[in-house]
Amino acid sequence: MSPRHHPLHSTLMPPYTGIGALRVATYNIHKGVRGMGPRKRLEIHNLGLAVEAFDADLVFLQEVRLFHHREARRFDRTWFGWPEEGQAEFLAPEGYAAAYRTNAVTRHGEHGNALLSRWPIGDVGHHDVSDHRFEQRGLLHVPVRWNGSVVHTVCAHFGLAHASRVRQVQRLAAYIDAHVPRGEMLVVAGDFNDWGEKLDGPMAEIGLERAQAPGGAPSRQLTFPSLMPVFALDRFYLRGLACRTTMVPRGLAWARMSDHLPLVAELEPA
Repeated sequence: MSPRHHPLHSTLMPPYTGIGALRVATYNIHKGVRGMGPRKRLEIHNLGLAVEAFDADLVFLQEVRLFHHREARRFDRTWFGWPEEGQAEFLAPEGYAAAYRTNAVTRHGEHGNALLSRWPIGDVGHHDVSDHRFEQRGLLHVPVRWNGSVVHTVCAHFGLAHASRVRQVQRLAAYIDAHVPRGEMLVVAGDFNDWGEKLDGPMAEIGLERAQAPGGAPSRQLTFPSLMPVFALDRFYLRGLACRTTMVPRGLAWARMSDHLPLVAELEPA
């Protein structure tokens, strides 16, 4: 079924506006599963439909698995089964490139960040920004060739403590200075775990402005928890780009797939 005609697509408004707009989405997919114990269920196949429904140029994903042996054994017995390939490749619509790097290694597997792009991508970079041994965090850097220009993309998943997040902003700044040429467009997206709305200032100090649609209400960007969102944890920060629109798809179909809702935006050169 075409993403334009899939039922999930009807919740994605405003529609893609065509030439000149870069449509982006960011989504913490909770490793493709929901629930606990015997009620745990596999959602990666539904997430694949969701990613198609975005019809986005770039999709930033967090909590993505390359492999997890215990979950694979558990869900191999289900009707659809655990994907044979990594989740990034599985979720990439036809014709999209997938870039993935591991952030955290656990007893039975690992997880990290991914970028899915319908535009050509360059060399993939990864930078460890872990603040302590209990939280393994990283930045995924992928340059994308878009309409004859380069857009640098960084997919991030910041720590649970505010002090850690401030230090991770500083490490992000050092990475950008070293690897992203001045004057080139940049999108930093992901789950920033900024419950207290305190990161916009530190991000602005390093030249990154939070994506806000003109006249848009903050309530339009609430993404967590997915069933009744009250926090805007998932964001885009921009350099050299302006935000045209933002939206968060809502409803039970979206709420069941992850503990986060996705954030979708349309950007244009500033």
